[in-house]
Amino acid sequence: MQINDLRLFVRVADCGSITAAATELDISPATASAALKRLERQLDTSLFIRSTRSLRLTDTGERYLIHCRRALSDLALGQQAVNDVREKISGVVSLAVPSDVGRHVLLPWLDEFMDQYPELKLRLHIGDTLSDFYHDKVDVALRLGTPKDSSLVAFEIAKVKRLLCASPAYIAKYGEITTIDQLSDHNCLFFMLEERTHDQWLFSKNGREFKVRVTGNRTCNDAEVARRWAVAGKGVVYKSSLDLEEDITSGRLVPMMTDYQGESADLYLVCPGREHVTPVILLLRDMLRERCRQRLEVSS
Repeated sequence: MQINDLRLFVRVADCGSITAAATELDISPATASAALKRLERQLDTSLFIRSTRSLRLTDTGERYLIHCRRALSDLALGQQAVNDVREKISGVVSLAVPSDVGRHVLLPWLDEFMDQYPELKLRLHIGDTLSDFYHDKVDVALRLGTPKDSSLVAFEIAKVKRLLCASPAYIAKYGEITTIDQLSDHNCLFFMLEERTHDQWLFSKNGREFKVRVTGNRTCNDAEVARRWAVAGKGVVYKSSLDLEEDITSGRLVPMMTDYQGESADLYLVCPGREHVTPVILLLRDMLRERCRQRLEVSS
């Protein structure tokens, strides 16, 4: 059911004429008549009694008109509320995001968000080192994994799993990994966080957990580089499905050991305290939740 059809119905009822209502709404009488018929088909009832000289509401039309006026009024109030919020969204927000998901997933989303709120200014920190909210002057941070600091306010954005992937060229040369035991025969690609190399990879299957210490010849403190190495066929990568979705969809990377569950890499939007949760951050949270949901649905 189209809102413009409801608006037209109300104007026709008020004007007592399809032609007069169409002129007022700057549409042709034929378009107006077709819209009314469409509305009546959707409702499976007649809203007007038509004759060559007059047009009047049926009893059902009279009742429906009351609800239409109320619905259109509520919609107008809702639109005004949205406009009021948009007008209040201004100032500077400082956001810290992980390197790979920040560059390749979030940037277009943030551009659209900024277009929606033109008075807002964004200061973006991209990197895999955990930002210090006060030292780095960060308002809010997007982080992988459940925050350990209970003083922080953390909004869950998406439930995400890590995936084990390699390029088609790597698999053609070295074979596909199908079991935990085979991991030790492959070159694994690492990234470091605060000088700690992530060389213990966790998996689960049928309720049993596996912790595997893997080896490889490449380590970097930028998670994007590990993904790029994998695409280039240099080894095996174990990363968030959110980071890898485009490469998997395009065929640049192939998931392996798909009968195992990867380690959780849930995404959280984190603030230093309840008093820092502003309307901007709540809008950002809602946008990120919806976009992540759509992206993960496509890749699942």
